[in-house]
Amino acid sequence: MTRRHRFPYPVRNHALATFPLEPTPIHVSDEVLDDLRARLALTRAPLDEGNEDWSYGVPDSYLRELVAYWRDGYDWRKAEAAINAYEHYQVRVAGVPVHFMREPGRGPRPIPLILTHGWPWTFWHWSKVIDQLADPAASGDDPADAFDVIVPSLPGFGFPGPLTGFPDVNFWKVADLWHTLMTETLGYEKYAAGGCDIGGVVSSQLGHKYADELYGIHIGSGLPLDFFTGPRAWDFARNRPLTDDQPADVRARIVELDHRSASHLTVHMLDGATLAHGLSDSPAGLLAWLLERWHAWSDNGGDVESVFTKDDLLTHATIYWVNNSIATSMRYYANANRYPWAPAHDRTPVVQAPVGLTFVTYENPPGIHTADERVRAFRTGQQAKWFNHVTVNAHDHGGHFIPWENPDAWVSDLRRTFHGRRP
Repeated sequence: MTRRHRFPYPVRNHALATFPLEPTPIHVSDEVLDDLRARLALTRAPLDEGNEDWSYGVPDSYLRELVAYWRDGYDWRKAEAAINAYEHYQVRVAGVPVHFMREPGRGPRPIPLILTHGWPWTFWHWSKVIDQLADPAASGDDPADAFDVIVPSLPGFGFPGPLTGFPDVNFWKVADLWHTLMTETLGYEKYAAGGCDIGGVVSSQLGHKYADELYGIHIGSGLPLDFFTGPRAWDFARNRPLTDDQPADVRARIVELDHRSASHLTVHMLDGATLAHGLSDSPAGLLAWLLERWHAWSDNGGDVESVFTKDDLLTHATIYWVNNSIATSMRYYANANRYPWAPAHDRTPVVQAPVGLTFVTYENPPGIHTADERVRAFRTGQQAKWFNHVTVNAHDHGGHFIPWENPDAWVSDLRRTFHGRRP
């Protein structure tokens, strides 16, 4: 794939005439890749009878197939070349090493947009929306909707390598880093933000603390900023009981949602460092832990490869492995509770920047069944009071990884959020 970049390019909303950094392409050494293959060849599988339906977790039969392909068939250099079709940069922000990918906007007045991923995402989960956002005219859309797209890796999730010197990393501290990156390092006077999962609360914190310097934010899920606060923040069910008088579909949905996320949230908040010893030593173990979430959280009808090809799964897993980043990626959860969010002001709504939200019915809460019901439930519920929401939409297709699973919907919703909010 050949990609033309305008570099240097005219910056529309600040005094700099050129992009202020030199690109640094991604490169993983042959030694690291050789070590990965050697470890994969020594994988010892567990006994796993009666688990073909994933009911006990990731089945050995499927993981064994993926591990063999990772060892003998998967081509990281091909993935690396596709990743490097975009510009990549590495910079220190407040002493923290930061990697980001960039695609310049092509249109009459592109505005800067920083997109933040979550867990178990990587920056590459945004790859399906970057071109549409940067160059809408290429797909027949309005060039006035163009963005200068900045896609960082959450510190400790991937490139430029293992995160040291920042043991208290969490979402609201990253928001401060992102604001420094955008306004001081890159020199933008005003910018837009978007995100899902952890990236959603990072973006919400930007819209809370730095509202006057944002055009707005666009997020998925709409978690309140105090979600991780409290002595039982790891309890995904929020002490929600199962009672005999609940409708059967509500009870079933509570159990289903707990099954999807309870172990993930609990382990990451309470015992992540213990798990990380195994996942940092065994690429097969790392892949299994990531794969369970990619399987359970995506809208795949029971076939994860309908959403992620084998190459997709292994590209994301390789980014985690080669950077030895699983421990610091999981640390975000515990640190959001250990260093709890505190408001920067007492104004309402808490997130005062204009907010757009994209939901999917796959993640509907108990008792909510359709896309229209999801939008109504948000608008009339407690979550809505947190946000200066200007657009709210829900879709029947897609799961937790919305920009990857339903990129057209995400792009359309995000564009709508910023209509009329450009300079």
